[in-house]
Parts: sequence; C-alpha cells; structure tokens
Amino acid sequence: MSSFTLEVSDLAGTEALGRRLGPLLFPGAVVALVGQLGAGKTHFTRAVAEGLGVRTPAAVTSPTFTLIHEYPARLPVYHFDAYRLASAREFLDLGTGEYFHGDGVCLVEWADRFPEALPAERLDVRIEIVDAHRRRFEINSHGSRYDQLVNEWVRTESPSVRT
Repeated sequence: MSSFTLEVSDLAGTEALGRRLGPLLFPGAVVALVGQLGAGKTHFTRAVAEGLGVRTPAAVTSPTFTLIHEYPARLPVYHFDAYRLASAREFLDLGTGEYFHGDGVCLVEWADRFPEALPAERLDVRIEIVDAHRRRFEINSHGSRYDQLVNEWVRTESPSVRT
C-alpha cells in the first residue's frame, strides 16, 4: 500500500489536487471518498472530472438524491453517493459491480458507509476539515495499480506532500 498526506490551504488547492488526479486514472478505477459533510468531496470530484476532460465541470453536482450521476469524458465518470442508503445491499443493487468493472472511473462519496461493498483494489481519499478553508487529504492505495498511481501522483505534487 502506498499513501501520502497533504494539506491544501483553500478551495483552489482542492481543485488543483483533483485536476492532477484525473489524468492518472484508468478504466475501472474506483476512488472511495470519505469526509464529513462540507469537507469538499463533491468539489474534489468535480475537479477530478475536469482532469478527465468533462466538458462542463460545473455540471458535476452531488448525487445525494439521484444516487448516481454519469458524465462523458476521456473515460466515463460515474459519481455515486452512498449517504442516503441504508445498507450495502442497497448500494450493490444500484449495479455498482458493473460500474466498478466497467470502462469508466467510479467516484464514490460517503464510501465509508459500506466499505464491504467496495472492490478490494481502489484508491481511498479521506478529506478532513482543518479550518474554514484548509483541508487535509489522506490518500491510500489498495492494489498494485493504485500503488503506481499514488507514486505518480506524489511526483506531481508540491514538496508539502508527506508519504
């Protein structure tokens, strides 16, 4: 497992981090997003989608009520939200297995609600609120492809990255 931690000072830092991740993702990539309400999961997702080439990043919104949003890009972007679901079974009933093994990129908000429903190989992104503007990102890879991704991502980040 590879990991790193970094702190961003504002929303622009969150967006830059996500935009740098987007191009590194591959077909079937799963990114599990964890963080309290208001931590920036959807802002980060929007930036990842922008990095993947979504034409209108502003259209990327929280799928809290629809549960899944799909966006065309270099790789299709599948944006899930597990917040309103009551069980892992409900999450799996959305057809997540097909998405996870498909040709797109899956970004799952509130992934910590049903970790047993996630693939063993994935990228975990935990966002912690430090204060009104700053966020701490803890990135952990699970699987060799994600280890390589994290190592490449660290090379694109500033010296403030702690591995």
